[in-house]
Amino acid sequence: MRLSVCLIMFACLSCTHIASAAEDGENINKKQAIELALTQYQGRTLKITEQNDSFVVRILQTDGRVIDIRVDKKTGTVTKD
Repeated sequence: MRLSVCLIMFACLSCTHIASAAEDGENINKKQAIELALTQYQGRTLKITEQNDSFVVRILQTDGRVIDIRVDKKTGTVTKD
């Protein structure tokens, strides 16, 4: 239980830091894109690619499905492809 609470707090703090970086006009990096994608879609990261204004994070979910998540480089907005 404590581990879950710690992980949730860490995710929230990470997202806050990433959001503030985006507000400062800085683009997010690959590591931050992965963190943002995994806060909304649980699983294991398989691949990350860079495309124009976004990163595409490929995630293997616990049920075996593979999904592509798009993370905007400037805003950090996460959308499922």
